[in-house]
Amino acid sequence: MANRVLVARIGAPHGVKGEVRLFIFTEEPHALLDLDPLTDESGRRRFRVASLRAAKDHFVARLEGVADRTAAEALTNVDLYVPREALPEPEDEDTFYHADLLGLPVLDEAGAVIGQVTALHDFGAGDILEYAPTLPGVKAKTLMVPFTRDAVPVVDVSGRRVVIAEAFVERRPAEPEDGEDQSEG
Repeated sequence: MANRVLVARIGAPHGVKGEVRLFIFTEEPHALLDLDPLTDESGRRRFRVASLRAAKDHFVARLEGVADRTAAEALTNVDLYVPREALPEPEDEDTFYHADLLGLPVLDEAGAVIGQVTALHDFGAGDILEYAPTLPGVKAKTLMVPFTRDAVPVVDVSGRRVVIAEAFVERRPAEPEDGEDQSEG
């Protein structure tokens, strides 16, 4: 799946004639009409968007070969992917695909490797970068930081690195120095 990019998710059926709600993750939604092949997560099932129209908070699509509500229901929550090479190259170094970040080393501002990017999420309040920490003493399997310029000032896909601002780096808890009183009160 590393060479594929998630571009849409099929939602519930729309009506009785096989149309589906479609949640699109591309900058230009109608570009989906030209992307071929679209595949499911396994890569075995292929899809083609025959028509697409905007709705309130999603799109309504007709997929080739899906003729009725029953067939549309069977596709609910199927993610649609395209091969990475089917997408145009980003126009500048500040533009990138989320898939290009997966697996990149995460560094602190001093240049020390502190983890590896595992995912990007959008829970509704803005993008979140998730990474697996490699710092000693950090017990979390993954950590999340806001994917903003303040928290992640450097995204260098060609240089293979993502930098997290020091204020957002979770460090090992400070250990008491020898001779310090650890009791309370």
